[in-house]
Amino acid sequence: MATDFQKRAAMDTSGFVVLADFVPGIVQEIRYHSTYNFIGDRIDGYEEPCALLTKEAARALKAVSSEVMVQGYRLKIFDAYRPACAVRHFVLWGIEDLDLRMKPFFYPELEKQELFAKGYIASQSSHSRGSAVDLTLLDMKTGKELDMGSPFDLFSPVSHPDYRGITPEQYENRMVLRRAMLRSGFAPIDCEWWHFALENEPYPDTYFEFPVSAEYLKR
Repeated sequence: MATDFQKRAAMDTSGFVVLADFVPGIVQEIRYHSTYNFIGDRIDGYEEPCALLTKEAARALKAVSSEVMVQGYRLKIFDAYRPACAVRHFVLWGIEDLDLRMKPFFYPELEKQELFAKGYIASQSSHSRGSAVDLTLLDMKTGKELDMGSPFDLFSPVSHPDYRGITPEQYENRMVLRRAMLRSGFAPIDCEWWHFALENEPYPDTYFEFPVSAEYLKR
């Protein structure tokens, strides 16, 4: 059972910032605030379609943004801080065998239970510690996302960063993002090209509960 201190820490927003205020020029498409995600409903805890991050992760992402802008790209954010209640929403959905509405779009090759077994969805997420981000690159000339060979949240081997069954251009696009993120202190994972977490994260043992809301940070 969580102690009173742990409960207070989980609701403490003092180390967080609104990413758009901190990193000029980012684009946001917060999928879990919408119904276009692997569940098909707005996810618990997403009160506003905005990205929140710890100050340390936001500072590092600002360096990434500056680097890729020189190359003609902008960062597009799909998800950042994710409340622990949102992860519980994922887990409860995983137990509900009948809900397969979004299977054709996000996990056509897998059964729901495999999403957890294969590591695409976890019962505890690094996003809830506030220093992980899901993102891609936009071409500043066209305004379109770079072709990464698979869309965000497609749970499939084709989304693994080292998957080579894509075109050389698609693979290089992944590497442009990956190199920039690694240079600023983010670490990748092996099953999603879009996911990175700050290696020296400030809250490695705290899973925050407060909602995704810019207004909540002002309280």
